[in-house]
Amino acid sequence: MIYWNSVGDFLAMGGYGLYVWGSFGATALLMSVEPLLVARRKKRTVARVKRQLRADARAETRSTAA
Repeated sequence: MIYWNSVGDFLAMGGYGLYVWGSFGATALLMSVEPLLVARRKKRTVARVKRQLRADARAETRSTAA
């Protein structure tokens, strides 16, 4: 078990603090941004599919009306 004498020692992580906390921060950032990006991509995809379905329906009514 590792024991630290102070909070500063804990944050320094035996000289590897920058790597440890930088990795932790990057991972936390990516894990919080990823759901936002997925939701935005889903919204765009649903809108694109709806547009395509409307266009197909219009083309279908034109071809059956003629």
